This record gives sequence, C-alpha cells and structure tokens, in this order.
Amino acid sequence: MKKQDARKLSQEIQQYNRDQAIRLFKAGRKRKDIAKIIGVSYSAVCKWISIWEAGGRKAIVLKKRGRSSESQRLLTAAQEKALKKLLVDKNPKQLKLPFALWNRKAIQSAVYQIWRVKIALRTIGDYMKRWGLTPQKQIKRAYERSPKAIQKWLDETYPEIKARAAIENGEIYWGDETGARNDCNHSQPSAPKGKTPIVEINPKRFSINMISATNNQGLVRFMMNNTTKNARVLLRFMKRLIKDSGRKVFLVLDILPVHHAKLVRKWLKRHENQIEVFYLPSYSPELNPDEHLNYNLKTG
Repeated sequence: MKKQDARKLSQEIQQYNRDQAIRLFKAGRKRKDIAKIIGVSYSAVCKWISIWEAGGRKAIVLKKRGRSSESQRLLTAAQEKALKKLLVDKNPKQLKLPFALWNRKAIQSAVYQIWRVKIALRTIGDYMKRWGLTPQKQIKRAYERSPKAIQKWLDETYPEIKARAAIENGEIYWGDETGARNDCNHSQPSAPKGKTPIVEINPKRFSINMISATNNQGLVRFMMNNTTKNARVLLRFMKRLIKDSGRKVFLVLDILPVHHAKLVRKWLKRHENQIEVFYLPSYSPELNPDEHLNYNLKTG
C-alpha cells in the first residue's frame, strides 16, 4: 500500500490511523506489518506505540489544530474584566481622551493608553459583541418631562380612574390623534441580494387624519377625517365613542391644547354622566397604548 502523507489527511483520519495501529499491535501484529496495512511509515507506527505504552490512550489523542480562542485574544481575561468595569464606571473625559462618550475608537484609545496594546477597530467590535454591548437606537425623551409626575400618575391617578370605572360600570379608553401620508417612510423588507424590492406609489401626495381610542382589552374605535385637528372633530369623535361603548367612558388623553379647548370643557361638563376625560403627564407618550396603534399605522 502506498504510504500516506499525514499532513494532507484530516485530523479525524489521522486519529483513526493511530487507534487502528494500537488495535493491531494489541492483536499481536508486528510493527512493519501494521505500517503496511495502514499505509504509514514504520517510524510513525513505532512512535505511536511508544507514546501509547508510556501514557495510554489519552497520550495518542491528537490535540485540536490551530490556536486556542484564548490565545487569539489580545487582552487577557483580567484585562477584559478591568476594561468592562472601566466602561461602566468611567467616561472617556475622565481618562483625558478626546471623546465625550464611549465608542469603538474611544475604547481602542483607552486600551492603548492603559496597556499599550494596539487593537483594530473591528476587533474592538468583536470584544464588545462578546460582552453583550451592541449598538442601540436611543430612546428620545423630552427634558421637560417630570419623573415625579409620571410616578404619581402610575401610583395614584390611574389606580383611582380604574377603581371608579369598576364602581360606575365604566370603560377606560386611551385616545390619540395622528396623521398619515401616502409618501411616508415604508418599512425595509428583505429580498435576495441584487434584487431591490419595488414599491409602487401614487405620485400625487395626499394625507388623512385619524382619531382613535383603545380600551384595556385592545378594542380599537377610530374615525378618519380630512380636516385639521380641532375641538369640533374631537367632540364628534367623543359623541360616537359614547354611543358605541354603551357605558360611561373614562377617556385618557394627552395635554394637547385642543383637548382643553373651551368648547370641549363646556361640552364635557354637560355630559359628565356619560364621559369624563383625564390627562396624562406632560411628555409621556409611552403611557398611552394608543401610541402603538399610531406607530403601526405609519410603519405598516
């Protein structure tokens, strides 16, 4: 049999040859015969048998090729731990780096400043991914919002509304208005590489407004209109909401000026046995479930 070049064999085949040589040797075969049967050199068989006799089966098991994942890392485990703590406890300015916030370039500079280790930006990204640090879209919040007012709403105001609705056999609705246009941004679909999806649109621009209310069970009632948001449109919607609900309506709205219009306040006072309006704290759209409906309308 032609001798095999072990360097060209897979690690699995090399291991099989070693195990086969030991099995044949234990069966009483001579080293020269084993070499011929397997197709390897006589010296290789002698070497494997010597290793096996000295250390047993474990001694002839091949080690995994290539560098270990640990040896491929430029930072030690201790350095990684220290760096992760640094990213939480410090900001770049405290290290006298020319950055206000942490990013790959800032981390790269910090690593070199502390340990004099040069790491490529792509590798920094790999480290961050391994640590669970991924790019996140910021949540935008108005600086005028009041956390105390929001907490009071959650702890006191809303529980009172819910209790009253239960006592008076009422129904809680969360209302909001939005507008949509035919040239709005569409969601990004998936498609095979090189085949860009085509969306056919009407070249004429038009828009429509929607006022809606969602109850705690997810039931949505809405009204479409082509006019601008004003008190009369809101009153028209509230009248229809009362009629369809068949129960007293506890309507939660944000504090848009139109919701406080004189015409609206007068009408609400005359119909307080049918509907009451409550207002969310300023700049707190996340408290209103109806906002999700508006988002889906615009991105769908």
